[in-house]
Order: sequence, then C-alpha cells, then structure tokens
Amino acid sequence: MTLWVFGYGSLLWNPGFTPVETAHARLEGYARSFCMRSIHHRGTDDKPGLVLALDAQLGSTCDGLAMLMQEAELDATMAYLRERELVSSAYLEKTLPLRLADGRDVTAVTYVIDPEHVQYCGSLELEEQAQIIATAIGGRGPNSEYLFNTAAHLSELGIPDAELDWLCARVRSLIA
Repeated sequence: MTLWVFGYGSLLWNPGFTPVETAHARLEGYARSFCMRSIHHRGTDDKPGLVLALDAQLGSTCDGLAMLMQEAELDATMAYLRERELVSSAYLEKTLPLRLADGRDVTAVTYVIDPEHVQYCGSLELEEQAQIIATAIGGRGPNSEYLFNTAAHLSELGIPDAELDWLCARVRSLIA
C-alpha cells in the first residue's frame, strides 16, 4: 500500500518522518494561507499566532511537496501526524488527488482547514497577519520562525509564494 502526505507548510521542513520518496506536487481547489489561529504551537489562547492551512477556494492551486510514507511505518507515521495536526480539530484530514511534477496522479493525506472551526480566520489582511506573526510565541517557538522556515524551504524547492515573501519582509521590519 502506498500512502502519500502533502506538505505545504511546516511539513516541508519538519515532516517528523523519513519519506521513501518526495516529489513536487500540485493540489487543485485549495490555497495556502495564514487562515488558522494557532493556540498551541505558534501562539497561546491569550495571544494566538497564525499558521498556514489549506483553504478551499474554487480555481486556486497550491504547490507543495508530496512525501511517500514508508509502508512498514504507516501506522506509526499516521498516528504521529494525527497527534500533531489534529491537536485542536481545526484541521480536517482528507485524502485528496495531487498531480506530481513528473505527471503522475496520486492521492495524499492532506490537512485542510475546517472553515466552521473557531480557529479559522480566512479574512485577515496581510498587514494584520504580519502584526500577529511578528509578536506571537507558542509551544514550538516564535510565530516568525515558522513563517521564515516555511518561506525559505519553499524558495529552496523553487516554489514561489508572493504573499509569504511579502509577509517575511514585513515581519522582519516589524521585529527589527
């Protein structure tokens, strides 16, 4: 059995498992955005941060990385991912179709935002996102670190994201 995971945020630089194979991939119908308030990893209940999520948007696409799980470690990897990604139930675990850069079509476990969840915040302007990211800190560290790591890894992979580039520049100016 082959099982892929789609990474579009922190899974790019911290998957928590060793993939058998990685490949550039595109997901149709979703956009990567800072549309989830983080009360555990990059913020707190009193001062939530923001983390990336996939927001369902007709006509949108999200480029990221498909990672093939090791068959012998499927159960352990899925248990780890569920503990990490479903900590507050703001993400929904879905199996969605991806198109790999080499033309293959695969399905992948993908974590998308639940727009009905209290942590969903899909309408924030970029400046407001920058203000939050510049000051929030959670259990896994500063919110800005999450932004910078994700943007750097997208850049290394050759995956452009103009909004993240703008946010990086703005957050750096806010923390300077």
